[in-house]
Amino acid sequence: MIDIDGLRVRFGANEVVHGISLAVPRGGSFGLVGESGSGKSTILRAYSGLNPEWTGAMRLDGAELGRRRDRAFFRRVQMVFQDPYGSLHPRQTVDRALNEPLIVHGLEDRDARIARALSDVALPRNVRFRYPHQLSGGQRQRVAIARALMAEPDVLLLDEPTSALDVSVQAEVLNLLRDLQERRGLTYLLVSHNLAVVAHLCSVIGVMQGGDLVETLSAADLRAGRVRHPHTAELRALTVELEEDTAQPAAAG
Repeated sequence: MIDIDGLRVRFGANEVVHGISLAVPRGGSFGLVGESGSGKSTILRAYSGLNPEWTGAMRLDGAELGRRRDRAFFRRVQMVFQDPYGSLHPRQTVDRALNEPLIVHGLEDRDARIARALSDVALPRNVRFRYPHQLSGGQRQRVAIARALMAEPDVLLLDEPTSALDVSVQAEVLNLLRDLQERRGLTYLLVSHNLAVVAHLCSVIGVMQGGDLVETLSAADLRAGRVRHPHTAELRALTVELEEDTAQPAAAG
């Protein structure tokens, strides 16, 4: 479904992505993980059409992608951003946010589609006419996911979709995304700095460092510690240390 071959991205004279290649089958999930500045979000933005300054080849379901994306592309590919508050218009209700993609793509039965989307992301009906500031962070991200689903896409591009949420809410949103993928047959390309988040949702993981894809491995190999590149080992060790610290009981005071 997603095919990226020899992708290079420049900002002026600075090349920030150095000829990376990856493929995601229909209904599959691929996670890009790395530190800030490693180039992972730049790849997502290039594929989504937000950054036209790239060379190489990118395809959707076998069809070559050019510099400009047409409406059919955006019907099939939708993006969920990191900050659910920033990605929702503060003066527009949830109803307006969910109606907009239906209007853009000329889709009918809007009330039924909105009701189904809210149900799919486990939000009550009364959320429909609220404003973003009246919702919790987790609810706002569920609205953002529901908006991405309105056009019934094949692919979701997920840019750090849980990093702005509390840890307890992160797990809920990740479980929701996994459930939606199974029910709708969605293909995911996920970007995160958190190995645990990526391993929870993705079967295949690519590790980025300094604009290079330094290792690709399965989530099972990652969990078992079967890693080859030193940077992957560093990220895995850090994740394990953070999880152990979180699991420690607080000291008596």
